Amino acid sequence: MPDDLLFLPALRAAAMIRARTLSPVEYIDAVLAAIERAQPRLNVFTAVLAESARVEARRAEAAVIQGRPLGPLHGVPVTIKDLVDVAGVRTTHGSAIFAASPPAAADDVLVARLRAAGAIILGKTTTPEFGVKGLTDGPSFGVTRNPWNLARTSGGSSGGGAAAVAAGLGPLALGTDGAGSIRGPASCCGVVGLKATLGAVPYDTARDAFGNNVFAGPLARAVGDAAAMHIVLSGASTKDPWSLGFTARPLSPGLVSADLSSVRIGYIPLCANPRVAADVAANTRAALDAWQAMGAAVEEVTERIDWIEFEGRVLYQANFAVFCAKYLPEWRDWMDPVTIAFMERGSRFSLAQFREAQFARAGLFRAIQGLLDRYDVLVTPTASRTALPADFDAANDEVEVDGVKCGITRQGWTSYQYPFNLTGHPALSLPSGFGTDGLPTGVQIVGRWGAEADILRLGALLEAARPWAQHRPDIARG
Repeated sequence: MPDDLLFLPALRAAAMIRARTLSPVEYIDAVLAAIERAQPRLNVFTAVLAESARVEARRAEAAVIQGRPLGPLHGVPVTIKDLVDVAGVRTTHGSAIFAASPPAAADDVLVARLRAAGAIILGKTTTPEFGVKGLTDGPSFGVTRNPWNLARTSGGSSGGGAAAVAAGLGPLALGTDGAGSIRGPASCCGVVGLKATLGAVPYDTARDAFGNNVFAGPLARAVGDAAAMHIVLSGASTKDPWSLGFTARPLSPGLVSADLSSVRIGYIPLCANPRVAADVAANTRAALDAWQAMGAAVEEVTERIDWIEFEGRVLYQANFAVFCAKYLPEWRDWMDPVTIAFMERGSRFSLAQFREAQFARAGLFRAIQGLLDRYDVLVTPTASRTALPADFDAANDEVEVDGVKCGITRQGWTSYQYPFNLTGHPALSLPSGFGTDGLPTGVQIVGRWGAEADILRLGALLEAARPWAQHRPDIARG
């Protein structure tokens, strides 16, 4: 029974708790026992809040017994990426700089919303320093590993949350995504990850609120669970200007049923990457075939699009060069070499290049808007190959794909992800199958501005047509 509890969908667990067929205390105890078994091998947590989680579980059980109103995630454990504040817990940002910082004084707005929905905060999950890279490791905490193969990375920067969800260490995780940091780990670990439209989910701690490209969102094992968590997280915050006045689109009529004959899908096989692994391409094609079998029209996007690889790098690395500069005099020797490398590259860009990159971002947004005038959604692989080795040296920023060396975040592995941080469009990654190495692959669905309902619905239809839930890594089982 405990093993079965580990892989319950969040919504099913919440329903069983409401029906009194599942005790929140029993549920939390099973997950905490699994964490104790798996954490030494996976290294996904910076803090496990066992004592407070058990207290919250007892309160959740009492609320059920007393017939009090219950939220949609009542009694469901959720983990929080260690870039987001949880009251009474240190936020380390994956960095030695904050390893001894005071505990957070208050919950982030998103953590407060999860608590209000009845979720139980289980712990803080690992992130590379400041969420800087597409792998989750760092000098201050070590290496977070992939539950499907411990020699591979879980992706980054929400790698701790993705690996925890995949391994059955809680059905939900709150991640953040600045250049693919939810969707990349989702693809690596075989789970669902949603980066919403800019403004749909507030990001109160963005350093540049008006030029923001960082998003918070769910990681889950099922599309329905990700959708439920997204709804809980959504809504305006006075500290995020993009969230003020944001309006979500209703579900498109063509997606209400399983007959997709009025839906047009634009397939983008390559972005800035010159190659994609054959197994990833085949699994993406299988997903497209599944939607096509439901009636959807699938057309390959053939026009050239400038994916602003260089300009995206300017924006990303120059930001790190500026906001991390104050730490260098004291902490340089303790910082991640990747952070230092990004800062050094970013410091060499000129103000003119930075402004030109901002202009290019507007151009990319308009190009994607143009495609979405023609298509209801766009579909790509989530990553060009399966998870990289866990010891990959991201400071050198190169990966070999079919014999061609490419930049890992620019022209190689994650090239399908970063453009939609820059444009702000919603993007969902969900499992598409397994590669020839036995690791998961992902497919990405990109929607119109505010159309989370559309991409989640299309994802749910694929999940039903090509079930994934029976595939489970066994690392946390008793």
